[in-house]
Amino acid sequence: MLSIGCVASGPSAAVEIYKYVDSNGRVHLTDRPPHNGYQLIQKAGKKLRMPRINFGDKDANRKRFASKIAEVASRYQVPEALIHAVITIESAYDPNAVSRAGAVGLMQLMPETARRYGVANRRNPSANLTGGTRYLKDLLLRFDRNLELVLAGYNAGENAVEKFGNQIPPFDETQNYVRKVLRLYSQQSAGLSGDV
Repeated sequence: MLSIGCVASGPSAAVEIYKYVDSNGRVHLTDRPPHNGYQLIQKAGKKLRMPRINFGDKDANRKRFASKIAEVASRYQVPEALIHAVITIESAYDPNAVSRAGAVGLMQLMPETARRYGVANRRNPSANLTGGTRYLKDLLLRFDRNLELVLAGYNAGENAVEKFGNQIPPFDETQNYVRKVLRLYSQQSAGLSGDV
């Protein structure tokens, strides 16, 4: 939880404050969101950062990154169509995309996930794709290839999925995310190899 002492340490301080309302209606505030269910509500010291995605380059970037996506899909035995679906929803293939929660890059890696998979530069498309694909692979193994739980884990964190009894957490964002990615995966999987 956010401590008062870290909110303002001078004019150059820039502290992000995130809010989450749980299923019991309790409000949680933090400067380090543990899952993507939190919404950025305040950034002290700077203007509020809005999500930045360049949708104009989506088709060009999809082609640009297609061979690398195919390579990591094959290396980690993750369905290529699943990686494409996740990237489409996460960043629209924008390697410089930044979310309100601070996720960065093609596969929108949070700082903790990037550290976990050795991604030093989240804006590096190759490193971002590798880290995100490795995370998907681990989630596929952890949740016995149940794509609903895999995607819920990718969005909200695997601990959130387990906390709610291996069900999709009751976060609107996560439930919508799972539906959107599954729909896109279903549409794309017919034309790409490596389906589950």
